[in-house]
Order: sequence, then structure tokens, then C-alpha cells
Amino acid sequence: MGAHHPPNADTFLPRLIAWEVTRSCPLACKHCRAAARPTQYPGELTIDEGRRLLENIASFARPTIILTGGEPMLRPDIYDLAGHAHWLGLPVVMAPCGMLIDDEAAARLIASGIECISISLDGATARVHDAFRGVAGAFDGAMRGLEAARRAGLALQINTTVTRLNLAELPAILDLAVRLGAIVFNPFLLVPTGRGKDLASEELSPAEYERTLEWLADQSARDDIKIRVTCAPHFARVLLRRRGKGDRPLFSKGCLGGKQFAFISHVGKVQICGFLELEAGDLKREDMNFRRIWDESELFLRMRNVDSYGGKCGVCEYRRVCGGCRARAYAMTGDALGPEPFCVYTPSAAGRGG
Repeated sequence: MGAHHPPNADTFLPRLIAWEVTRSCPLACKHCRAAARPTQYPGELTIDEGRRLLENIASFARPTIILTGGEPMLRPDIYDLAGHAHWLGLPVVMAPCGMLIDDEAAARLIASGIECISISLDGATARVHDAFRGVAGAFDGAMRGLEAARRAGLALQINTTVTRLNLAELPAILDLAVRLGAIVFNPFLLVPTGRGKDLASEELSPAEYERTLEWLADQSARDDIKIRVTCAPHFARVLLRRRGKGDRPLFSKGCLGGKQFAFISHVGKVQICGFLELEAGDLKREDMNFRRIWDESELFLRMRNVDSYGGKCGVCEYRRVCGGCRARAYAMTGDALGPEPFCVYTPSAAGRGG
């Protein structure tokens, strides 16, 4: 990386940073990008490194910090890290599996400044969810955690990784999320990385993908829960086409990777997201200077230049609000800047001027 700050660096400030504080996890999820195991992982950032990282981030931006894993609650100093982020003025949320949350843990989460937690439900029943998560009792554990969090007053988000294994259950999962009092339902469209490579045969076809996004767009009109979709940047295009080109898509901004979002691995590797395992920088090598990586990483700079994307993504009139999934392009073609392989849309002839 160079020693200068690009002139347009200030136009790209991180809005969300997901930090994999640990890779250890009690589950064995079929889709896990990290192929996480219930073991210790060497080289995880220390609490001192974590504090310096958070201080560097807070020195130039105020993104929401997503403490994720693995299972972040397996990290013994997690409440200290969350409290430090909160003390610095950084909004902080967490993505646990739910099985470790009881009334005492929920109270500690709130006391440390956690504003919201997201818990994954990949089925509306224990049979489907547990099969997906690879551990018997995972559904019941998640439900107990959700109930404890709700009793404590934590805001809740429900995440669901969508495959052919649970596509038919999406309406029931959404209804369950509403009954649980979740404020957001956040489906993730599978990216075949990590253990998810073994699920490639269960990935939705492009046509199924499009139909699912249309259904989710229908649901986005609900007033009892918000719909946010991850790893499906063309959801922004679906919403825009419904609302007219004069409107910005509500609650969907396409792919934020490297533009407003970054992922930090358990050992301090910075990526545009958790599903694209191309290194943008190494925090240990950069002495926890996240800003330098954010401003100067060649990978981030390339991701921000959407006009340089290959194939139809580079000429699509929706490229600035969608951009295609860079991780899926890389997983399927080996080219992170290539066209999104699961998009059925054909750009208009005037797309280059869009």
C-alpha cells in the first residue's frame, strides 16, 4: 500500500464493520464461511490489539461495529471489547448463535452497550434448523436465547441463510420473527464459500433467486418488521424497478463491500466481506491502523470503481446501487470484478450512461 490518502477517500467512509472476534463456535453449520469448530484458534487479536483497533476506527468514522464469530460470546473479554467500543461512541451490535444467552448474559450485553443482537434461524422448526446448524438442540437453544434477550429489552434481528433446503419455510420463518418481536428480518442468499461450497447443489438457481427477491420485495411493504437482504445486491435493483428510477431503494444499498462495509477476520485480516477471502490488508502488519487499509488498499480501491467491473455488471444502469455480489463472482468464476453469475437482468442499451 502507498503512503498517500487518495483524494476521494473521504467519500468512502465505513458504515458497518464486522469483526470476527473469535472463530471458535459450538455449532457446525452447513453453510459456515469459516468452517468454524469448537476449538481454540491461534493468533486471534488480543484485547489490547482490539482496543487499539477500535480507537483507530473511531478516530475517523462512526460505523456500527458488528461483533461476530464463530460465537462471539465464547470470547471471555467480549463485554470489555463491546464496552470499549461503546465508550468510544461507536454503535455496537452482536451476532451470537443464541445458545449462550440467558437472563444474566442478556443483562451484561445491555450493560456493555450492545444495542441489538442478530440470531440466525434457518428453519421455522427444530428439525430443519438443527439439520442446517449441525447440532441437535440448536433451535431450542436459539429460542431460549431470543426469549431471554427479549425479556431484557435487547432489539432483535433474525437472519436466515436461504437455500433450497429451507426456501419453502421462508414465510413461516418470517412469521416466527414477527412473533418473536424482531425489528428486522435479514435473509442471506448463500455464497458458496467455506463449508458452503458443499451446499453448491442447494444454491438457488438464478430464476429462483429472482423470484425470492420479488417475494421479499412484496414483504418489504409490511409495517410490523423491516426487511434487509444480504449477499443479494440486486434486491436494490428489484426495489428500484418497482418504485421508479427517481427513488432510492429503502433499506437496501446493494453490495457495500469495500465501499461502506469491511470485515475483519479473527487474526486481523481485512476483507471487503466475510465471504470474499481476498486480503485487503493485515492489521497486525499495519499496527492496527485500519484507516490506512481502508483508504489505501488496492482491493478496496478497485471495488469502489464500479465502472471497471467486468461483463454486464460494468455497464448495467443499476451498477451504482447494486454492483453484483463480488464474493459470488469470485467463488463461481475466480474473478472478483467479474459479472454476478446469479443475476437474470439484462442491462439496457443506455446502461453505460447510468
